[in-house]
Amino acid sequence: MTTVYWTELDAPVGRLLLTADAEGALTSLSVPGQKGGLSVRGVPDAWRHDAGPFRAAADQLAAYFAGELKEFRLPLSPRGTEFRQRVWTALDEVPYGATVTYGEIAARIGASRAAVRAVGGAIGANPLLVVRPCHRVIGADGSMTGYAGGVERKAWLLTLEGALTG
Repeated sequence: MTTVYWTELDAPVGRLLLTADAEGALTSLSVPGQKGGLSVRGVPDAWRHDAGPFRAAADQLAAYFAGELKEFRLPLSPRGTEFRQRVWTALDEVPYGATVTYGEIAARIGASRAAVRAVGGAIGANPLLVVRPCHRVIGADGSMTGYAGGVERKAWLLTLEGALTG
């Protein structure tokens, strides 16, 4: 059985639940009430509650929320299909303070226009909220479309980054 570590951190967007693998690579970051996200109540007893593997993540998240960090440099190890991994890699390339559409992400990975719905599904399945910037993906009309952590959090994060005013 593989060791899974977990911890919680307080953040302006709510209490974050982080998980990491035995090597200390981040496997998930969830927010309260997240669609499909983890909650402390759902943490298996076999997982180890230990803040140690998350020191770098805690420091970088604090700096991000303080407006001092624009790019995370953490080891990541999310589980997903090859298609999801390609979409998530494309998310990593969206710079701080910028937004892109689902269609633009599809084009970046060489997916057809018909695959935009599948791209949206992969973005919605992103297990690393905030760190992997799925909040930077908006509707083709500029609307604040779905976000697993809630549209209010999405707008808050985009405002923090200067992509939204108000």
